[in-house]
Amino acid sequence: MKVVKIVVIVAVAYVGIVVAFESLIGYFQPEAGSTLVITTFEADGTPHERVVSRLDSDGKLYVAANHWPRAWFNRALENPDVQITIEGETADYTAVPISGAEHDQVDDTNGLPLPFRFLTGFPPRYFVRLDSR
Repeated sequence: MKVVKIVVIVAVAYVGIVVAFESLIGYFQPEAGSTLVITTFEADGTPHERVVSRLDSDGKLYVAANHWPRAWFNRALENPDVQITIEGETADYTAVPISGAEHDQVDDTNGLPLPFRFLTGFPPRYFVRLDSR
């Protein structure tokens, strides 16, 4: 019974760490040279901005849903017409979900370190390619 209590305490502590880390990332929205701002739109046209990491693979631009909170990603799937702002320049793009060999190649060339994956709770990773319009 003592082992079960320890396992439960460790599991609850880990979930707390993941929630805290994800909340801090969402709150502080770090911006650096390797990020972009993606603006997704709800069905009624309401815009939502999110800072995400910019990924390049084979000369194409991608973004990944690397965290459990991924409302921006779901909106991009529902309405793939998005706007991207890179270094102050905004342009229209189409968000194209990828899978198969393209997904594997982007994942291989833009891997995530184990500590980051641990802090985010090992969420599944999904990518969209950003095609300019």
